[in-house]
Amino acid sequence: MSADLSLYLVTDTALCGARGVVRTVREAVDGGVTTVQLREKHTTEAETVDLLLALSQAIDGRATLVVNDRIDAAVEARRRGARVDGVHLGQSDASVERARALLGGDALIGLTANTPEHLDAVRALPPGTVDYVGIGVIRPTATKPDHPPALGIDGFAALAASAPVPAVAIGGVGIDHVVALRDAGAAGIAVVSALCSAVDPRAEAGAFRRAWLSRRIPRVLSIAGSDPSGGAGIQADLKSIAANGGYGMAAITALTVQNTQGVLDVHVPSSAFLRAQLDAVAADIAIDAVKIGMLADAEIVREVESWLEAQRPATVVLDPVMISTSGHRLLDAAAEAALLDLATRADLLTPNLPELEVLAGRPVADWADAREAAREVAARTGAMVLAKGGHLDGDETPDALVGPHGVIAEFSGPRIVTTSTHGTGCSLSSALATARAGGLDWPQAVGRSRDWLRESLRAAPSLDVGRGNGPVNHFAGLWERGGTETRPTAAQVREEWWQSTQEVRRAIDALPFIRALADGTLPRERFLEYLAQDALYLREYARVLAEAARLAPTAEEQSFWARSAHGSIAGELELHASWLSPEVGVSADTFAAEPSAVTTAYLDHLRAAAFSGDYSVLIAAILPCFWLYTDLGVRLQTGDFGAYATDPEHPYASWLATYGDPAFADATRQAIAHVTAAAANADEGRRRRMLRAFLAACEHEAAFFDL
Repeated sequence: MSADLSLYLVTDTALCGARGVVRTVREAVDGGVTTVQLREKHTTEAETVDLLLALSQAIDGRATLVVNDRIDAAVEARRRGARVDGVHLGQSDASVERARALLGGDALIGLTANTPEHLDAVRALPPGTVDYVGIGVIRPTATKPDHPPALGIDGFAALAASAPVPAVAIGGVGIDHVVALRDAGAAGIAVVSALCSAVDPRAEAGAFRRAWLSRRIPRVLSIAGSDPSGGAGIQADLKSIAANGGYGMAAITALTVQNTQGVLDVHVPSSAFLRAQLDAVAADIAIDAVKIGMLADAEIVREVESWLEAQRPATVVLDPVMISTSGHRLLDAAAEAALLDLATRADLLTPNLPELEVLAGRPVADWADAREAAREVAARTGAMVLAKGGHLDGDETPDALVGPHGVIAEFSGPRIVTTSTHGTGCSLSSALATARAGGLDWPQAVGRSRDWLRESLRAAPSLDVGRGNGPVNHFAGLWERGGTETRPTAAQVREEWWQSTQEVRRAIDALPFIRALADGTLPRERFLEYLAQDALYLREYARVLAEAARLAPTAEEQSFWARSAHGSIAGELELHASWLSPEVGVSADTFAAEPSAVTTAYLDHLRAAAFSGDYSVLIAAILPCFWLYTDLGVRLQTGDFGAYATDPEHPYASWLATYGDPAFADATRQAIAHVTAAAANADEGRRRRMLRAFLAACEHEAAFFDL
């Protein structure tokens, strides 16, 4: 069986602690874990089966699931409906031949192999008996005290080079070892304590995944129809993948006769020919993500579903092409039903509003109803849905990333008035697949892909292609920067700056103030002291925001920073006033408290940026108060610090609710967009100054939580 072994989590009940194995695994898979091994040496057979059932449900097909040693438990869990993909065996465990015989040819069988002799034994087995080997330990580790001598990177490389099957590095692997091990030939890295004991398994897994994918070009396969005019379908997908930093591949489902004015004819090759294309690519090239577009009939849809079941690529984005531009349904009832089945194999669906209506089986009245319809589809399919508001009337074009339980992230921006919209759905879905394969989580992938598409839409008229609805300008960002110039895109700045805050975010998560605020044990006096300082900070922060509005080069930016300044005074301080009282000698109106050294230092940094007169540096210094605050708030609301953080009986419930406020999250996205656009357009010297101002403000933001 083929599987993505790149980020391989091995469970440890003791390290997972009160959070438990199932929740730890669910969060780690959310962050990018691709394979999970349940390793529980001290549970009974029945307990192991129960854990496999629970993990199968939590993973929900998003990662491969294997169990250490317990072949019979895997068989029983499968019999009871769990999706258990295979087993991993040690040298002293049951034989791999027995595992293969009991679990079948499609199972994933792994074997620990730490010496040349172990690898010789694998070579002596019939081909296909063992799918991968685990080689280690890399560094000494406390999770397995009886481990053999540590191999180090060079020792691993020597063994991996002679391994007859893919090799996974295990034992003492930290994030600093990931790139070296990947370059040494590892098919993946197995991690135990770094994920099981992490404060935030999702974030930590995301960091490991980004490290694994760093400096590697994502390999993205598009399964779609061909557009000879170059604006949509396979042609748009390949441009989109390349523009977003990926290597594109294509399996063609249909040949169309079309241009910017419409489709004139369609020829559909056989499903057998499509399968041959798919198998040929998969047999030779590791596929990081798959984007699926036009599928002409039920037979083609079922062939793609069969291939996905066999290959199980790490990321699948389905753009359900069901409605023509003129409003006609493109698929018959059988094909639509097959497409709904296929949707259960996807990670993300990207319908426009008419297509969302078909998937939901009902009309959509407005944007709020569109988000609810997306939630219904997500609940039915298990895939996330990107609800898109481009077909709505109005000056804004909202999008929402929606899961089975509701909106995960929402995005908005001014409508770009253009007739060059040919292939926008194809282009966006391909960009999303590429961004996800590049290591971003889904909200980040949506944000980055939206930024790129909006840039491409704004520049589309300059192409002057066709007499109908023209294509987007996929490479506008590259061309505007002179082709060979090394300036980053706004999306690249966003990704690089966010990664640079990783240590600061970890430090914030570990602060006693944050932990106690989350679980409700923070003393009221300590909380009021914090609020008093925050009130002082917000008054001056509003002045700095007003200066940003004064310096802003565009009306849109001027309006945004001015609204933010008003919000800091009118909105935020109203809540402070409801908490602060004369009993502690503080009033939100009089700001009677003395500023602490930390508050003074933070404000001095912001004032210095404001007085510099450099708009770009100023907004870079402003950004952490938006970005870090929103990130923390979302995770407080989604239970990363414990479900108690959203309990209405929590003593600080009204305050915690402000952290996850959707309006503030939307403002944060706009702030990020303005700052990263400014950085992308700046020369190298100014961009460095912006980054210094940003990182310094991040440090001040962390210190402010630890007053």
